[in-house]
Amino acid sequence: MPASRPETPADAPEGERLDLWLDVACLFKTRSAAQRACRGGKVDLNGHAARPNRVVRMGDEIVITRGGGRRQTVIVLGTAAHHLPKAEARRLYEDRTPPPTAAEIEVRAFERAWHATAPVRAPDRRDRRRLRRLKEEPD
Repeated sequence: MPASRPETPADAPEGERLDLWLDVACLFKTRSAAQRACRGGKVDLNGHAARPNRVVRMGDEIVITRGGGRRQTVIVLGTAAHHLPKAEARRLYEDRTPPPTAAEIEVRAFERAWHATAPVRAPDRRDRRRLRRLKEEPD
């Protein structure tokens, strides 16, 4: 008969899998999306590229590269093995992402407006000039 292991705090795991934690903390919609991001090199754990099976512990720094070159930096404050309401899930991390600059906000607004109203076509001369001015604007 196999010996049963008692459940004690010493036997409890120190952390959770990275892909599971990213999903539970509501940083990705699904665990499979978190796995794809990890495998695609979009997630760094303590300065190193992270695979989905890496263990996340309290105090770890996670940097997620989002679309458009934006980077989100979070510090792990806690772990959970199951889904929580979003309000509680946000307590699992501290978001240290710097606020966007005025130029970044303007570029995002332009992109949103462009995608909402633009027909599927290549930008014309006026559009290319507008984009060039936005990109060349000093910070």
